[in-house]
Amino acid sequence: MSWNPRYGLLLVASTALTYLSGLLISRTNTKVSDEKKRASQKKLWVALSFVSNLSILGFFKYFDFMVDNINIVLAPIGVQALNPAFDVLLPIGISFYTFQALSYTMDVYRGEIAAEKNFAKYALFVSFFPLLIAGPIERSKNLLVQVHEKHYFNYDNAKNGLLLMLWGFFQKIVIADRVAIIANNAFESYYMYGGFYLIIAVVMFAIQIYCDFAAYSDIAFGAAKTMGFRATQNFRQPYFAASIRDFWHRWHISLSTWFRDYLYIPLGGSRCSRLKRYRNLMITFLVSGLWHGASWNFVIWGGLHGSFQIIGDYIKPYKEKLYEKLKIKTKLLPFKLGQILITFILVNIAWVFFRAPDIGTSFGILRRIFSIFNPGAFFEGSFEMMGLSNRGILIILASVFLLFIVDYLRRRFEVFEKLSARNFVFRWAVYILLAVAIMFFGVYGSDYVQTQFIYFQF
Repeated sequence: MSWNPRYGLLLVASTALTYLSGLLISRTNTKVSDEKKRASQKKLWVALSFVSNLSILGFFKYFDFMVDNINIVLAPIGVQALNPAFDVLLPIGISFYTFQALSYTMDVYRGEIAAEKNFAKYALFVSFFPLLIAGPIERSKNLLVQVHEKHYFNYDNAKNGLLLMLWGFFQKIVIADRVAIIANNAFESYYMYGGFYLIIAVVMFAIQIYCDFAAYSDIAFGAAKTMGFRATQNFRQPYFAASIRDFWHRWHISLSTWFRDYLYIPLGGSRCSRLKRYRNLMITFLVSGLWHGASWNFVIWGGLHGSFQIIGDYIKPYKEKLYEKLKIKTKLLPFKLGQILITFILVNIAWVFFRAPDIGTSFGILRRIFSIFNPGAFFEGSFEMMGLSNRGILIILASVFLLFIVDYLRRRFEVFEKLSARNFVFRWAVYILLAVAIMFFGVYGSDYVQTQFIYFQF
C-alpha cells in the first residue's frame, strides 16, 4: 500500500472471496443432504473462487501482454492497434498471495482442513508479512494452523531465525547483487561479447537468481522463526540436482508442489497413459512459465523444462541398457558429478530465456555462445570488460566457495542450528564476519549496485 494504496484493495478482495468460499463449502457440507447436489454446489463455490481470483490476477498481470499480442496479430491485416487509455501495473506479491489463498479453497473443498470462521486470523494467513511479497507459498495445513497456536518469545528461535536472516542478507548483498553486474551488462549488450563471455554471464545469472531468491526465502523463514512460526522449505540445494526432475524437487519447492497438487494431479497426473502423462507435464510447465511473467520468454522457459523431463523419461530405459552394456557404474562419484554437470548446463540454457528481455535476444545469445569460440576470454580480463574489477571477482570466488560449502553441509544437517549451539566465541566470530562482509563487500563496498529482488516482479 505504500507503493499504491488502491492495490491494497486487491489483497482484501482476494482474502474476502476465498474466505467466503471456504464458509460456503463448509455450509454446503452441513446443510445439503443429497450427495450429488452437495458435490455440485461445492464445485460451484470452488469454481467461483478460482474464476474471480484468477480473473483479478489475469487482468493485472496479463492485460498488457494480451493487448500486445492482439496488436501483433492484427497488424498484418491493417487493423489499427489497440491503445488502452490506462496503464496496468503489476501489484507487488499478487501471484504469491493469490495462489496461497486459492490453496486454502482447495484444501477446504477436499476436506483437508476445516473452514476458518475467524476472518482476522484467515487474513493473517493470507497476508503474513514475511512471506507476502515473494513466498514461500504456504499451505493452510501448515501456516493457518499455526495462527491458532499460542506464540511466546523463545530465545533459540530468535537466535536461529536472526542467523538465518543474516545468511540471507549475505547471499543477496554480497553475492547476488555483485554477480548481477556481469549478468546485466552481458544480457543488455550481448552483441558486444563472444561465446565464452556470454557463458560466463549465463553462469553468473544462475548464481544471481539462486542467491537472490534463496536469500529472500531464508530471510522470510528466519523472520517467521523469530516469531515462532515454521515456514515451508523453498530450496534444497537445486544445483546439486542430478536431473531436471530432481531440480524441480529442490527449486522453488512451494510453487512446484502447488502446481503438482492443484494442476498436474487434477489433470490426471502420472496415473494415465504415457502420452497423457507427457501432456499433463507439459501443460503444467507451460502454465508455470506463464505464472512467472507475461512474456513468451517465460512460456519457452517452462516449455524447455517440460521438454527436458519428457525426453529424459522417454530415453531412460535406453540409457539404462547402454550403461549396462558398457558396464558403467552409475553409483560412482564421477558419474554422479557428470549428471549434475549436464543438469546444470540444461538449466542454464533455459535460464537464457528466463533472463533475456525478449525472444530475439535469447536466440541471439545462444547463437553467439555456440558459434563464437573464444576461450581466450578467460585470460583477457573478461570480467573487467563486463563491468567488474579483479577485487570484485575475488570477492565472488570467495563468497561462492563459502556458499558451496554451506549448501553442501545443509544437505546433511541443520548448519545454522549447529552453529548457534557452538561456544560463544566461535559463533560470535562468525556473526561478526558475516556482518562485516555485508557492510564492506556490499552496501559500503566498491563494485556494488543495489538490485531489486528478482521474484518481486512476479
